[in-house]
Amino acid sequence: MSSIKDLGMAAAVSAYEHISIKKSFFGLFQKAIYTPTNSPVKALTYDYTPLEGEHLEELLNLPLGEMAKKLKQQGKPKPAPIGHFRLEVCVSEDQHFCALQLFRYVDFKYIPAFEPRFYLNIEAEIILKLF
Repeated sequence: MSSIKDLGMAAAVSAYEHISIKKSFFGLFQKAIYTPTNSPVKALTYDYTPLEGEHLEELLNLPLGEMAKKLKQQGKPKPAPIGHFRLEVCVSEDQHFCALQLFRYVDFKYIPAFEPRFYLNIEAEIILKLF
């Protein structure tokens, strides 16, 4: 688990209308809260091999209904210890909020494959089946 402030999508998550960032201990620690349910938000990162990362990218670019069908047929992508793809995820404890962004490793750094995406309620539950 990582800190939200260490993510590439930190600014987008912090600016999201339903996220409140609370600082504590002289601003050294930050706690994100999904305000509609007052649920804490945690940050996670997953790395994927090129093959699994491309499978993940394909799934994330499908409409949610099609994604759910493909997940049942093919299974979810398997994370690797180190990979060419990195997925950053923020999820509320109650799983009513999920934000994610996929990155590719190019020229010795991770670059975004797409802009941060935000999912609420049932959509968040569907997306969270990927992990």
